[in-house]
Amino acid sequence: MCAKTNPIHDTSHITYESLLEGNRQFVEETLQEDPEYFTTLANGQKPPVLWIGCADSRVPANQITHTRPGEIFVHRNIANMVIHTDMNMLSVLDYAVNVLQVRHVIVTGHYGCGGVLASMTNKQFGIIDNWLRHIKDVYRVHARELDAIEDETKRGDRLVELNVIENVNNLCKTSIVQNAWQNGQDLCVHGWVYSLATGIITDMKVSANNNSQLDEVFRFSAPAPVG
Repeated sequence: MCAKTNPIHDTSHITYESLLEGNRQFVEETLQEDPEYFTTLANGQKPPVLWIGCADSRVPANQITHTRPGEIFVHRNIANMVIHTDMNMLSVLDYAVNVLQVRHVIVTGHYGCGGVLASMTNKQFGIIDNWLRHIKDVYRVHARELDAIEDETKRGDRLVELNVIENVNNLCKTSIVQNAWQNGQDLCVHGWVYSLATGIITDMKVSANNNSQLDEVFRFSAPAPVG
């Protein structure tokens, strides 16, 4: 007898064609609710939030925060990383802060993150090892606390939290965020962790709206005037 497929994880019904059909249904249902919806959406965006989250398919920003298209500007990568040499992330951050004038930037991790858990091992996974190295550095900085946690699942959960906290700090260290603060822009950086098991977001209470909490060496002074 064949094993029963768990319907929650059964994606066999998803096909290329079904995605296009889903789009048609989405448009039809949306227009029934609001005939001007797409006209309004096409006029521009002014989201108040930049979301830096994990690429995991189970953590869709709009759905888990009950928001609509146009309300959150989203950047996603493996394990919600803020890396100072990542031009993709920096370009998104620059556009969000300086053009869209978002008021909040939120780094959102999630428990059970595959990237975080992979970084805790000595296995090689391929080119992604170069990306995971940054999470291994988070482990190195907090090794005493993490090594004291005997339960592997709880240790992984804590590294997820610490990874979010460190990446909030990394955001605050960018010239983009610090210059916005220097210019008096209303901008706050936050760190959240989402639970796949409960659907609940936990605020890590590491919000910042200035660079005063950074070590002195990371604080930028006001940029020198040009000319």
